[in-house]
Amino acid sequence: MAELVQQRYAGAFYEVAKELQKEDDFLEELKFIDKVLTENADFMKVLKAPMISKEEKKSLIENVFANQLSTSTFNFLKILVDKSRVAAFPQIADEFKNLLNAARNIKEVTAITAAPLSEELKAALIEKLQAITGSEIVLNHLVDSGLIGGILIKIGNEQIDGSVKSRLEGLKQDISAIIA
Repeated sequence: MAELVQQRYAGAFYEVAKELQKEDDFLEELKFIDKVLTENADFMKVLKAPMISKEEKKSLIENVFANQLSTSTFNFLKILVDKSRVAAFPQIADEFKNLLNAARNIKEVTAITAAPLSEELKAALIEKLQAITGSEIVLNHLVDSGLIGGILIKIGNEQIDGSVKSRLEGLKQDISAIIA
């Protein structure tokens, strides 16, 4: 249910952005709002608090975001307050980004390795993933020393586990099955 709500709000706001040809501008504004809400947990608590009136919350938003957001984004934020959906803002912003990426055939990929990848390896990985997916790739690289070696690739809900740790766990299971 919550996912459906996020999709509806993000979808409606995306349609406005598309109509105004302001998709990138609106995405940046959503990122800015998300950053403010993340860095100021108390501000988010106030916006979620049921004992504070919606008018007070909108007034607070006006004070915090005055002259920093487009009218459309500002009004969208007020709608979220009116409909008591501010708590879902981070997920709505993520869904907006997903809609924009889908429209542009962009896939966000997370690559997790035991050691940092060189720029050459990142470029080669992006090229290979673009050939496989047929999409433009935005690579997020993370280092996890818990991996012994290899790479773990996450594309949306899919995962490609080429890590040494995974291979060793598979080998362990195979040996356990033989012994048992």
